[in-house]
Amino acid sequence: MDIETILLEASEYLPQVDLEIIQRAYERANQAHGGQVRESGEDYIHHCLSVGHSLVQLGLDASTIAAGLLHDVVEDSDITTEALRREFGDEIARLVDGMTKLSGLDESIGESSAPRTTHEAENLRKMFLVMVDDPRIILVKLADRLHNMRTLKAVQDNARRRRIAGETLDIFAPLAGRLGMYQLKWELEDLGFRYVNPPAYNDIAASLNERRQERERQVKAFIERIERALAEEGIAGAKVVGRPKHIHSIYKKMQRKGVSFEQIYDVRAVRIIVGAIPECYHVLGVVHNLWRPVSGGFDDYIASPKDNSYQSLHTDVVAEDGKTLEIQIRTQEMHELAEFGIAAHWKYKERRRQADQAFENRIQWFQSVLATPRDEDAQAFVDLMKSDVFRDQVYVFTPAGQAIELPVGSTPIDFAYHVHTEIGHRCRGAKVNGRLVSLNYQLNSGERIEILTTKRGGPSRDWLNPDLGYLRTARARQKVRQWFRRQAREQNIDRGRDLVEKELRRLSLEKLKLEDVAKLFRQDSLDDFFAKVGTGDIQPSTISTKLAETGTEEEAELGLPPPEAAQLATLDTSIKVKSVGNLLTNLARCCNPVPGDAIVGYITRGRGITVHRKDCPNILRTDEHDRLIEVSWGEDKKTYPVRVRILAYDRTRLLRDIGEVIGNEDVGMSHANVTKAKEENLATFTVVLEVTDMQQLRRVLSQFELLPNVLEVRRIAG
Repeated sequence: MDIETILLEASEYLPQVDLEIIQRAYERANQAHGGQVRESGEDYIHHCLSVGHSLVQLGLDASTIAAGLLHDVVEDSDITTEALRREFGDEIARLVDGMTKLSGLDESIGESSAPRTTHEAENLRKMFLVMVDDPRIILVKLADRLHNMRTLKAVQDNARRRRIAGETLDIFAPLAGRLGMYQLKWELEDLGFRYVNPPAYNDIAASLNERRQERERQVKAFIERIERALAEEGIAGAKVVGRPKHIHSIYKKMQRKGVSFEQIYDVRAVRIIVGAIPECYHVLGVVHNLWRPVSGGFDDYIASPKDNSYQSLHTDVVAEDGKTLEIQIRTQEMHELAEFGIAAHWKYKERRRQADQAFENRIQWFQSVLATPRDEDAQAFVDLMKSDVFRDQVYVFTPAGQAIELPVGSTPIDFAYHVHTEIGHRCRGAKVNGRLVSLNYQLNSGERIEILTTKRGGPSRDWLNPDLGYLRTARARQKVRQWFRRQAREQNIDRGRDLVEKELRRLSLEKLKLEDVAKLFRQDSLDDFFAKVGTGDIQPSTISTKLAETGTEEEAELGLPPPEAAQLATLDTSIKVKSVGNLLTNLARCCNPVPGDAIVGYITRGRGITVHRKDCPNILRTDEHDRLIEVSWGEDKKTYPVRVRILAYDRTRLLRDIGEVIGNEDVGMSHANVTKAKEENLATFTVVLEVTDMQQLRRVLSQFELLPNVLEVRRIAG
């Protein structure tokens, strides 16, 4: 990359005076980075040029391109922000200063998907606050990250390479998606996936390459057929192109559906771009006349745009070979907004209306996310971003037909709080597609949600209990905690004391001193501790985990390991693959290995890992030893017996309901006894459950308490 190419491409949409600014920025950057080289051995200025070129391709303004060229000069040379301000003006200096403030982020977030320290959380919050201050800063940051990922192979430290790639998958690729910049998102995902899970990446890439010619032939035939049909309908000027499927998205679909590469049919995809919205629906009819649509495979994001203003028609049809063909239909303006996202605000100024509206929608969305209360700490903010921004989304509808985007796993209460805080507070029931559902029902894309409210009232503290599954988004939990914080302190103290005593009684830990329990949460005052429990800032369900973490004598009373120390429950026939994440595994039919046999894995193309016995003739004869990988049988499930007593008013089907809870939680039951007091119509159930850890026990006890007529549930010590 050279400055002449950047200036030539920028000249297509920028005046000469802007090109002169870019030229001066390059000269200053070249001077500042003189003699500096990157890990790859290339001159550092090539990185700056690559960042600037990406910004030109996004069609950004001269100030942003100049800032991209200068983005590292303050950090890596003796040039100051004030010096840049004198030479280039306030705007460019402010953009470079924003990038300088983010300079520590790359080395601070870590490999894990969740920040581990307050410092890391503060850095992440800083990035989003800077972005809202001027969104162009994050566009420069994304261009910087893109070139770093394209050259990541030059990083010699494998652990650091994986950390940077994992950070890209966790933070920067989802961020690009939320800004509507899908082309950038897909490239960042594939580049990150390449280093986070090399075996799976190479496996899928090889399978795609093997089938490339056949796939291209099929897509070409589909395109020609669509073009003929559109011409017959008099639809002129439509552009029909094949749409590549990306390796990371294919892998996610394989994992989500638990299938092999061969079963992912929609690697064939076509996009149709037309001139106006009415033509989109006309083309949709033409396509459905050519091929039968898949039931449930249609989404109208034109009538109901996504929260980030994305618009398009999506439909899946069944081709002649019985496999799915995925088709997108959109206008040219929708396509530009989908490809460039927030950057379209600068790129397409001659068509300002829709671009500006999309820009405003995205900025308002980020501002609403960042509008956290002053007393929320950085980690709470990061939890919100992780939960509500970077998770996969579902799209549901209000009764009026407005599309609402929520994280996967969201419930009607999450939906209610997304619509309006007061609706969330007063939510007492919900209907999904016209039928009543429970408030911890998990919403699915395409469903129409109606919230049933009372005239007055507030949220339930049960909503904050993670074992009950009422709230999945950090934003909704935050709103509920805010409501309880506003209640009288004395009321929160009383309620907190009741909750703590109930939890200790339920776990047969009444002999513990309340002062000692408070100290586990670094609370010297009992009233302060109870108040935090009463407002939901501290969950009583975490008491047992805290006890186990401290390693105190009380830990022995629990009789179970904490969740992170417990052995994970696995099927007897599960397979563990060394050094990589979960991959699709199949037992070889040639040798039929069974648990206990010495086994080895063979990396196939497109079918994951095939597991053979080590003495299998096919394995002994193979010359491809680099495709062999170490595997082992999963460990047997380790469980612990726990006696539980359930006191309830007797009724029909009570025993069946208790059994359903046990079955739904995948818990074994080795003993059960029922006694009845006829004069009081009471029934006492004593059961011995086989649980894997304290977290599972808490969850089961909480589900028992939700059953109608149940008065008390507690663990029996001894």
